[in-house]
Amino acid sequence: MRVLITGARGQLGRALQEVLGEHELVPLGREEGDITSPRIVERIVAHRPDVIVNAAAWTHVDGAESHPDAAFAVNAWGAQNVALAARAAQADLIHVSTNEIFPGRPGVFYREFDEAGPVNTYARSKWAGERMVRALWPRHYIVRTAWVFYHGGENFITKIIRAADKYGRLRVVADEFGNPTYAWDLALAIGRLITTRHYGVYHFTNAGYCSRYEYAREILRLSGRGHISVVPIQHHQWPRAATPPRHAVLRNTLGPYLGIELPPWQDALRRYFRREGEHV
Repeated sequence: MRVLITGARGQLGRALQEVLGEHELVPLGREEGDITSPRIVERIVAHRPDVIVNAAAWTHVDGAESHPDAAFAVNAWGAQNVALAARAAQADLIHVSTNEIFPGRPGVFYREFDEAGPVNTYARSKWAGERMVRALWPRHYIVRTAWVFYHGGENFITKIIRAADKYGRLRVVADEFGNPTYAWDLALAIGRLITTRHYGVYHFTNAGYCSRYEYAREILRLSGRGHISVVPIQHHQWPRAATPPRHAVLRNTLGPYLGIELPPWQDALRRYFRREGEHV
């Protein structure tokens, strides 16, 4: 299959290129394929893809509050353009979305068919993108994920380690919960999904969930920094421009019917550090 990947230089985009090597890949970074440009439709069609993976996104959650138009341009208008391209090319479309479309009520675990309720600008832009895809092209898979990490670039892991090394002591929110997800495992799941032709909505995260505080503690332990003090705090003690959903924990209820399940997040984190050459 010829698989075209938008957002090819992001965490998931790079993982997809590693995992999907048996396919003919067409990676498009922003320079080669800005999905906010209407011209992206004809550019994608010219590559004659069998499958399009839209991994391009505005992911700066706090920045979306001060730049809402930019966030919607990528996450909604961009999704519309890619869906139009998939329709014109008669290609299957995988659109990557987020756990943040849910309101995150404490104690609730969200399944693929639960009702959305975005609580910040970033989440509203991603929910708008999902609706664009649904409206424009039926041959789609919407894959929601959460707390993605991979090698290179910025993510929660790199921020925690950098702060730990700089300050020697951390304060981390203990009442925000989610599913840490290794982009390698997510890419493998997407690779299996595109062979099924079972279109629809899927939740792909590493199994299990944790708080930001628990996640940070495990990051420090596996990286040989377990001696560093981590103080649990409440979300209101860490002011942010955006209000994140406090318990937007995803349940992968449909993937197992197709034989697609991701390993526990703790195992994924260990594999991440082994590859990084850090302590485990």
